[in-house]
Amino acid sequence: MKIVLFDHSFEGLLSAIFEVFHLRLKDVKLMGQNNHAASFFDEEIWVSTDQEKAARVAKGIIKYGGKSDLTWLYRCFLSELAEVPQLILAYIRQLMVDKHSGKNDFSRDAVIQLQKINKMIGREKHRMDAFVRFEKTANGLYFARIAPDFNVLPLNAKHFKTRYADQEWCIYDIKRDYGLLYDLESLRHVHLPSVNTFLHSTPPDLLAEDEVAYKKLWKNYFEHTNIQERANKKLHTQHVPKRYWKYLSEKYILDY
Repeated sequence: MKIVLFDHSFEGLLSAIFEVFHLRLKDVKLMGQNNHAASFFDEEIWVSTDQEKAARVAKGIIKYGGKSDLTWLYRCFLSELAEVPQLILAYIRQLMVDKHSGKNDFSRDAVIQLQKINKMIGREKHRMDAFVRFEKTANGLYFARIAPDFNVLPLNAKHFKTRYADQEWCIYDIKRDYGLLYDLESLRHVHLPSVNTFLHSTPPDLLAEDEVAYKKLWKNYFEHTNIQERANKKLHTQHVPKRYWKYLSEKYILDY
């Protein structure tokens, strides 16, 4: 079998798909370079990211499936699941035959799996919109750290840019080691050195003077409005899974 490797970017995947069509490869598997273990029986083909080739594939998807198909495939790609590149290839191959969108054709296994993944992405994106908590730093920047199961930060950007358009903020994905910084004019990707203290917790001396007070006030409000006799822990964890509690000020006790 031929293994086509790419660099884990969406443009890299589209470049790899371009080569699959260009070389008329049939028995082929697409994989991100870090997901593949070399095998004596496989022929590896490394494809470098080519923006022009990626754009041509994207244009073809839009031509036959529309922009919604391209967005749908991109959202699925952000899941980072190993099987997704192959599912996307299968979908695009059929799209080039049918000449129309098939993302609602549930008679096809690839569509069923991609739709399931898209729903998972949607839930994670929605939860990040709801559960991100910012800390105000001494220089006026609002900083938040996240570690979602999927790479949904690109999907959260529009929500936070609209909601906090009058504030400078940074949301950092510590699991994938990159963040988005908004400076009141534009959004840009940022990377913090691994030794940066902001990666896991913010030192008290770097917080704004009123930040700790606001956190304590919010925690106090949460405790006093919570009715212990009516607590339903099962329902609570269903709507707010424990893996998100680390983002919530009301869920931990400040120790500084």
